[in-house]
Amino acid sequence: MNLKTLLFTKNACYLTGKTIIPKGIMVHSTGANNPNLKRYVGPDDGFLGVNSNVNHWNRNTPDGRQVCVHGFIGKLADGSIATYQTLPWNYRGWHSGGDANNTHISFEICEDGLTDGTYFNKIYQEAIELCTYLCKMYRLDPMKDGVLICHSEGHKRGIASNHSDVMHWFTKHGKNMDTFRAAVKSALSGSVASASSSDTEIKIGTWVEIKADALNYYPGGKKIPAWAIRDSYHRVTQVTSKDKQITKGGKLCVLLGKKIKKSDNLKQAGNAEENGINSWVDKDVLTVVGDFSETYIVKEGDTLWNISATKLGKGERYLEIKSLNGLTGDTIKIGQKLKIPMK
Repeated sequence: MNLKTLLFTKNACYLTGKTIIPKGIMVHSTGANNPNLKRYVGPDDGFLGVNSNVNHWNRNTPDGRQVCVHGFIGKLADGSIATYQTLPWNYRGWHSGGDANNTHISFEICEDGLTDGTYFNKIYQEAIELCTYLCKMYRLDPMKDGVLICHSEGHKRGIASNHSDVMHWFTKHGKNMDTFRAAVKSALSGSVASASSSDTEIKIGTWVEIKADALNYYPGGKKIPAWAIRDSYHRVTQVTSKDKQITKGGKLCVLLGKKIKKSDNLKQAGNAEENGINSWVDKDVLTVVGDFSETYIVKEGDTLWNISATKLGKGERYLEIKSLNGLTGDTIKIGQKLKIPMK
């Protein structure tokens, strides 16, 4: 998935700022023969290309309508396919014309003339990867009734307006929402099957040590220097690359980018850490010793999204802050101390 972010901060939906607890995903398509993302997403960020008509949706009421979705899939200026997140995933979108606005994350796929099989296959795969990503994030089961649906299915359920998307398009290429849901389920099952039993405890910001009997970073990799095992604790700074887990020598790996001396106080590691081995390491040779991260004190006007955008560079990573701090909701209080994962 080629995921980029350009939030519709000028759209009235974004400015309203209402949030939801996502219970599902609704798939839409645009209903117009224009596969270019710049038609809907703007202004140009160097990838989209210039929309000379300035009729994108990053306006208060695009074309006089109260419309806004969480994302778009389509073509960049260079012809490649990308996904743009245009609303925080937990914002209430204006997409269904019904109650699905209160429960479902939404995205639009930019339609072309509906007959180009090459374009269809690319956006279909991109949509599968986006839904897989969102299902992982919100622990959604795509096969559960009503969780992963298109606009036309939403209408049949009485939670969306009367639109035909995406069934008027998918069926032209031998696909439907049942095949789509099955593909997302298969992608999720594949990632689960390859996951290590330590996935739940080794994440960004976790402090680990390398086991005393470890020999190599991963099978077939370089030998681990003695000091890295004997003298240092290491911080996990990356667990995926381009949203995919990294496998080396047939083993799932995480990146260790910072270190401290074992003689230092782990709780004050932020003051003592320094550049580490900066290497991908087999998770099975690591032992968790702590989950220390930078501590942030909540100030007036702070939200999890804004803190994440400021400290981590991406607002959507607020879910990592929630997970690291054991938060079950999005409410935070002035003076509250939050642990922040590494960038």
